[in-house]
Amino acid sequence: MNIIRKLAGRLTGKSLSAPTDFERRLLGIRVTAAGISVTPRNAMNCVPVRCAVQVIAEAIGQLPVQTYHRNDEGDKERSDEHPAHNLLRRSVNNFIPASEFREMVTRDALLWGNGYAVILRDGDNKPVELNRLQPDKVRIIIDETTQEPSYEYEFEGTKAVYNLEDIIHIRAPTFDGITGESPIEAAKEAIAFALALEKHGSVLFRNSAQPGGVIEHPGKMGDDAANRMADSWQKANGGDNAGGVAVLEEGSTFKQIGMSNTDAQFLELRRYCVEEIGRAFRVPPIFLNDYGRATWSNNEQQGSQLVTYCLMSWIKRWEGEIMLKLFSEEERDEWFAEFLTDDLLRADTAKRMAAYAVAITSRIMNPNECRARENLPAYEGGDEYVNPNTTSDTAVAAMLDDKKPQTDSELHERN
Repeated sequence: MNIIRKLAGRLTGKSLSAPTDFERRLLGIRVTAAGISVTPRNAMNCVPVRCAVQVIAEAIGQLPVQTYHRNDEGDKERSDEHPAHNLLRRSVNNFIPASEFREMVTRDALLWGNGYAVILRDGDNKPVELNRLQPDKVRIIIDETTQEPSYEYEFEGTKAVYNLEDIIHIRAPTFDGITGESPIEAAKEAIAFALALEKHGSVLFRNSAQPGGVIEHPGKMGDDAANRMADSWQKANGGDNAGGVAVLEEGSTFKQIGMSNTDAQFLELRRYCVEEIGRAFRVPPIFLNDYGRATWSNNEQQGSQLVTYCLMSWIKRWEGEIMLKLFSEEERDEWFAEFLTDDLLRADTAKRMAAYAVAITSRIMNPNECRARENLPAYEGGDEYVNPNTTSDTAVAAMLDDKKPQTDSELHERN
C-alpha cells in the first residue's frame, strides 16, 4: 500500500504536473473513450496539436522582450542596465538563446500544464542564469502554515528543493492557483479521436481505400480448398498487392462490403478534429493551415485575434513571472519588462505608411520614432513633433537652431 499511497500523493493537484501511463493504470485512471491514453509526448504525434503548440510557443519565443526603467517624471524608458536585460534579450546561459528558452518553457506549459526554470543568482542576489527544468520531474510542495509553494526537482538520482522566488513557473489555466491544466488534458478526448482517426485512415488506405468483403460458398468447403483459396487471396490482395486477381474455388463468389459513412466522411471528420483541437488551444483555423473558410479580408483579423485572445494571456503570464522573480521588491516600482507585439500586428506596407503619416501629422509620433519601427536610422531633425503639412522646412530649421548651444556674443545679438 505504501507505493499506492506514494503515487496517489504525487497525483494530487499540489504535486506532479502529469501522471505517467503506469500511474494511470495502477490507480485506475480512465483512458479516453477511444481506448487511447493521451500523454504530452504522444499528443505531439497528432498534427493539429503539434501545429497549435508550435504556433503559440514559437510566437512567444520570437517576440522581443524589452526592459524598461521609469524616470523621475514617471515615464518609461528603454534600458539595458538591469541584469535581466541580457537574460531576456540575448541568452539565458552559455548555450541557450533567450528566444529558444522562452519557446521551450512555453511548450512545456502547453503540453504538461506547467513550465519551470530555475534562477541562478550572483553574490548580490542578481539573476545571472536561467535553466529549464523538465516538468515531469518537478514536484510542488505546499507549506502547511504559509501555503507558499516550493519546488522539488529530481533528475538522474539528484534531488534539489528550490524556494518560490528561485523558480519561474509558467502555468496553463489553473483551478487551484498552484498547478495548471494543459490543453492536452482538457482536450484529450478530441486528441484521442484524431489519433484513432489517423490510424483508421492509415489502415484504410493501406488497402488502397478498398473496404473489406466476404467469400461466399454455395455448400460446405473442404479444409484443403479453403486453405488454398485463403493463400491465393492473400497473395493476390495482401499488403502491396491490393487490387490483384484471386482464384476462387468450387463456385465461390466474392461479395464486397460497402464503405461505411465513417469512411466516406473521412475528410469531414479530420476537419472537425482540427477545429476542435484549435478551440482547446484558442488558435484560429488558418494558423492550423485550415483555409477552408479563410478570405483575404479576414486573414488579418484572425491574426489580430490570435494575439488578443490567445497569445496575450501567455504574454501576461510571462510578464508577471518576470516581474516577481527577476526584479527585487525594491526594484519593481522602477523596473519592469514587456513583450513587444508590434511585429505580429504589422499590416502591409501601404497601411503602415498611412498609419505613420497620421501619427506624425497628429504629433503622436515623430519621424524618427516611425523610422525606428522600420529598422531605419534616425536623421537630424526627425525628433521634432511637427506637422509637415503646416510647418515649413524653414520653421523646422529655426526650431533646431534654437536648441543649439549659443555663444555669449550670439545671445547678446539676439537680445
